[in-house]
Amino acid sequence: MTTPTSSPSPNEPGERPLDGAVVAVAGAAGPAGRATLLRLAEAGATVVASDADPARLAEAVDAARYAHGGASVTGETVDLLDLGAARAWADRTEKEFGRVDGLIHLVGGWRGSKTFADAPLADWDTLHNLLIRTAQHTSLAFHDALLRSGKGRYVLISAAGASKPTAGNAAYAAAKAAAEAWTLALADSFRKLGGESGPPAAAAILVVKALVHDAMRAERPNAKFAGFTDVKELAEAITGLWDRPAQEVNGTRQWLTPKQ
Repeated sequence: MTTPTSSPSPNEPGERPLDGAVVAVAGAAGPAGRATLLRLAEAGATVVASDADPARLAEAVDAARYAHGGASVTGETVDLLDLGAARAWADRTEKEFGRVDGLIHLVGGWRGSKTFADAPLADWDTLHNLLIRTAQHTSLAFHDALLRSGKGRYVLISAAGASKPTAGNAAYAAAKAAAEAWTLALADSFRKLGGESGPPAAAAILVVKALVHDAMRAERPNAKFAGFTDVKELAEAITGLWDRPAQEVNGTRQWLTPKQ
């Protein structure tokens, strides 16, 4: 890897809104990750993707590169349950590209039960790692780099069920709520460090009921997917978080589905 002597700032005059920006995407190999890689690349960002599944990650990275010829999209397998590995990923990214302007947290997972009494506590252990621990590690790892950016964005994808949990979704809703609380604490850090000038970076939460993509629609052509958010719409909302000042974005919970 080489360290550039200079790096353009995002949103300098140009044809695309994220020209010059460097954005890391955690959990990039799923449908939401693929849509996000495509949209960020289209917007001009240099995209640095990670996932636990190297084969699916390679497919996602190749798809984004193919769709947008000349786009800078790279991928590597990172163990986000290891704080040291997450910090090393953040350090490598900033060293190689000269800046980090975003971390998009798309690491997901779901566990549920028919009734509250049937909920296996092992589900909590799984979801704690997938939904909370990875958010803790990525936010700690990228915190300082996002501050240095001047336009840093940390984005967590959450679920409407976090604020209205159901009996069979106890572990999932609790894990999402905890990840939200952690992200809002990150937002408070950005606010306090900015002082009277306002936060130099922003942490935001995008709330969905559930996500839907083309393959799901093809498998269930008669399903309505009421209240679901298309992964392309999610990717558009993520990219749009750089359109507004950090002070307007920081600490917000933005609903992409009707509030419950």
